[in-house]
Amino acid sequence: MGSNRYRHYSGGLPTELEPPKKMTSIKENESTEFSGLGISPKLLDILDELKFKTPTPIQIKSIPVAGAGKDLIGIAQTGTGKTLAFGLPMIERVARLKAMGLVLLPTRELAIQVDQSLVMIGEKLGLRTAVLIGGESFNRQLDALRRRPHIIVATPGRLIDHLERGTVNLDRVKCLVLDEADMMLDMGFAPQIETVLRQTPKERQTMLFSATMPSAIIRIAGRHMKLPIRVEVAPSGTTVENVAQEMLIVQRADKLPELRKLLDKYRGSVLIFVRTKYGVKNLCRDLKRLDYEAAEIHSNRTLKERRQALEGFKAGKYRILVATDIASRGLDISDIELVLNYDLPDQAEDYVHRIGRTARAGKKGTAISFVTPSQISLVRQIERLVDKTILAIEPPASPMARSLGRRRSFGPRRRF
Repeated sequence: MGSNRYRHYSGGLPTELEPPKKMTSIKENESTEFSGLGISPKLLDILDELKFKTPTPIQIKSIPVAGAGKDLIGIAQTGTGKTLAFGLPMIERVARLKAMGLVLLPTRELAIQVDQSLVMIGEKLGLRTAVLIGGESFNRQLDALRRRPHIIVATPGRLIDHLERGTVNLDRVKCLVLDEADMMLDMGFAPQIETVLRQTPKERQTMLFSATMPSAIIRIAGRHMKLPIRVEVAPSGTTVENVAQEMLIVQRADKLPELRKLLDKYRGSVLIFVRTKYGVKNLCRDLKRLDYEAAEIHSNRTLKERRQALEGFKAGKYRILVATDIASRGLDISDIELVLNYDLPDQAEDYVHRIGRTARAGKKGTAISFVTPSQISLVRQIERLVDKTILAIEPPASPMARSLGRRRSFGPRRRF
């Protein structure tokens, strides 16, 4: 490893945070107001200015635990307010200990989104952050590191690049967060996570947030966390309440014609998931040929292209966003009318993450999945995970539908 040029750290936040007037005990964490969660008065004022009035369930359960300095495993659906659940205690810990915080995330988009949330909360306190992600120039990131950030937000691969170059040092990290941990493991980041954990002090607070609890996460907790407290606000596989779910039985060749029918029926914004980046590219090209306003997100796109696609979709420039599972976690995209699984995911858990992109903030939404004959076993896995039978619809003109007759469910009591 090269010599580290950025070893020296400037200390705590310029604005000192007073202790909370009343610190809520860990066993007493059922308050429905931020003021009852042990948050400092200055941060409470900032939350009030930003119109954050009522904490979410994961925030209610996590903030008192994290504020007490305990290691924590938080299990919650994507989009439930996890960033504030760890962000508020991290900002307070960084200020109190004059230390550093580190947040690891699986994708560039999630890293940018988390950084924006932290800056929104901490900018009035003088909080400085650095975002270390692939697809962005090292020089810009070096400039951010020279400003001696209080919190680093990073993807594992780019953080490892900086560690190997000696341009970042983690000796002062006293609060470490692994966010969307199961997705990081699914993407093959386990070796990088282990490397990062070994580069941080053993005496630190570690918080791990995940939508599911696979065995790999249990192993990480056993090796790198101290008696972590587990908080869970929804069982693994719980789907968003207001999503109407359907399965559409199609042959592969019928997918595009059926998609056109759905786009005529659903006139709002549509998020389409395709299994591979090449499939995303091809479908987006086909949609543009049919005069649909569509953008694409996948790992072959540059960071600038991915940002433009996301921002264009949010702003209404593009009605349709076609994406791989890179867009299935945590991204703050509101008012999506329809989530369409053009291809079913390989893992049943990813189905839950995908359809969680609609019906956000109490709104209603629809999730439709195209299903081919070879995927019947995967559908049954999905139904077992979400603990419900999903309505299956056969397009009248489909040869497959004619062969299936009137059978309308993949549920455990129905057989082909």
